[in-house]
Amino acid sequence: MDEFEESMGMDTEEASSLEDMKEDTYSDPLAGTIVGLVQKQYKKASDARETEENRWVQAYRNYRGIYGPDVQFTSTEKSQVFVKVTKTKVLAAYGQIIEVLFGNNRFPVTVDPTTLPEGVAESVHFESNDEIKKAQGPSLEDTRLLPGETMTDLKERLAGLKNSLAPVEDQLKEGVGSTPTQITFHPAMVAAKKMEKKIHDQLDESNANKQLRVAAFECALFGTGVMKGPFAIDKEYANWNDEGEYTPTIKTIPQTSSVSLWNFYPDPDAANMDEAEYVVERHKMSRTQLRNLKRRPFFRSNAIDLAVSDGESYTKEWWEQAMEDDAQESKAERFEVLEFWGSVDTEVLEGHDIDIPAELADMDQVNVNIWVCNGKVLRLVMNPFTPSMIPYYAVPYEVSPYSLFGVGIAENMDDTQTLMNGFMRMAVDNAALSGNMLIEVDETNLVPGQDLSVYPGKVFRRQGGAPGQAIFGTKFPNVSNENMQMFDKARVLADESTGFPSFAHGQTGVQGVGRTASGISMLMSAANGSIRNVVKNVDDYLLAPLAKAFFNFNMQFDYDEEIKGDLEVKARGTESLMANEVRSQRLMQFLGVVQNPVLAPFAKMDYIVREIAKSMDLDPDKLVNSMGDAAVQAELLKKFREENPPPPQPQAGPPAPQGGPQKPPAGAQVQDTQGSGGGTIGTGTAPQPGEQGFSANTGQGPMQ
Repeated sequence: MDEFEESMGMDTEEASSLEDMKEDTYSDPLAGTIVGLVQKQYKKASDARETEENRWVQAYRNYRGIYGPDVQFTSTEKSQVFVKVTKTKVLAAYGQIIEVLFGNNRFPVTVDPTTLPEGVAESVHFESNDEIKKAQGPSLEDTRLLPGETMTDLKERLAGLKNSLAPVEDQLKEGVGSTPTQITFHPAMVAAKKMEKKIHDQLDESNANKQLRVAAFECALFGTGVMKGPFAIDKEYANWNDEGEYTPTIKTIPQTSSVSLWNFYPDPDAANMDEAEYVVERHKMSRTQLRNLKRRPFFRSNAIDLAVSDGESYTKEWWEQAMEDDAQESKAERFEVLEFWGSVDTEVLEGHDIDIPAELADMDQVNVNIWVCNGKVLRLVMNPFTPSMIPYYAVPYEVSPYSLFGVGIAENMDDTQTLMNGFMRMAVDNAALSGNMLIEVDETNLVPGQDLSVYPGKVFRRQGGAPGQAIFGTKFPNVSNENMQMFDKARVLADESTGFPSFAHGQTGVQGVGRTASGISMLMSAANGSIRNVVKNVDDYLLAPLAKAFFNFNMQFDYDEEIKGDLEVKARGTESLMANEVRSQRLMQFLGVVQNPVLAPFAKMDYIVREIAKSMDLDPDKLVNSMGDAAVQAELLKKFREENPPPPQPQAGPPAPQGGPQKPPAGAQVQDTQGSGGGTIGTGTAPQPGEQGFSANTGQGPMQ
């Protein structure tokens, strides 16, 4: 399944969409308005970003080490060397971004309950000690309920813990337990972690890690990385039955994908995606890809057939020809398909016989998704997201305050790359000249008709009696060292302009403070400052809104009550800057501190152990037992024993003597001082002075 098949919106049978044209007439008289609207917005965005395209092409050339047509070499310049320092910087920045984002071997997104969760209890507890239960008595307030709430309402707010806490539901009280014997549960946190696990599984299924790496690379090179999603797709899992027949399993999952910056045409008047009124994505499709769209919901099959019959219509943009090594053809055997997400006036849709939902009928504009090709409307459907949003996320490497597009590594060091190339060419040309001898010949002193070529062992015949020297050798001065000093200075300026020093990606021969281990550690820590800013941008502009969209997708289309709750999504890319080893060490140090009996009651041991497991890249759900779960199981077993008491066992041995209470045999109790018999294993407790068995007793009774 190709990327175009996978990037359709999630739709339901009740979605409002444009019906297909009639097959017998292929008439679609009202489609021109929609096509004109999309083409107009596309051209507006394309014209507005032309300056950005020039910057991106220059960045690409610097990365590839290609001189543009604006660079003219003189006839005396022999060297056309290009020093690709830009490539080194871009790859180093890209590598550090990926290392930070995936330092924990997982997509850097978490889900936590809000500070004051609504609709789900933040914490509940119950008393596990039977003696304390009896001491409290029935007069104690059962729970702290909300105004007008009943115990049934409280049980509903247990979310994912409703089933697991059923054995003790009559003992539950809202709030955090205040004594060691009170077991506390956190329904809001459990719901958050179940939602987090579901989102991570969905991201893994859609190969989001690879898509994020593609976006991060374009972010470092061009200054902006783009992703989109989530979109519901039908993923096929290979399966063969017992007879060897292929019977694949089809599963609908939300999917995300990266979008090439070159095909991304946002609203030119927006400074960020929150302000964008629309986005147009340009697709380059083959006939097969275009026809495969007919299998997706609400695509108009007849319109697609007509668009295919009109022939390939893809025309290469100027930047496509500039970036291709062999760009002789301006045409391509492909179809240009425009995908539009944005707001359209309601009256335009009403003119196309589209049923506007009742809740949107009074609005002046609605959010729609439109696909057009060859003047045909391939798809027009209401935006299925609630709340409506444009499912594109653009992250800048370095924020440009007045533009949606950011500034990348290549642009920051464009001038210094030009300087390095110039000084290196001068040094190479000078070295070529200075490496050869300039020869001056006085022909009046030589016999006429001789070959003046020079080679080892060459013999020149002189005129008889001619005074003076006939052949002179002149060495051209070598100034390449001065040129290389200027080259090194330009390289230092490149470090300054990018905020990415050369020693951070392997430069040797570092002088000064960098010669010591502590010195290089300080330099590396300072160099991480620029990466922290970039990762924070990735968190704020990409990971957080993308994860929020997955959260809304699950809340809207997943009916699992165990993941419902007042939750918030957080991007955790910057947390990966602290290595797992350092985090694990700090957790172990804290664990050592709370071993003190005085401090132990103040520590949440469940959380500490779970965090230690996560810092070691281990799944805490599979390794760590919860004290609360153990307490619930104990209560369940206790009720089972009460309802099913064990049968009485026959007494072995002689009957017990009648009379008053009998003294238990020695060793039958914990305080047995004999250390043998009575079923107790061990030496027991040493007798104290005055007690029976103490060796210093006089025999007349307890020692006084």
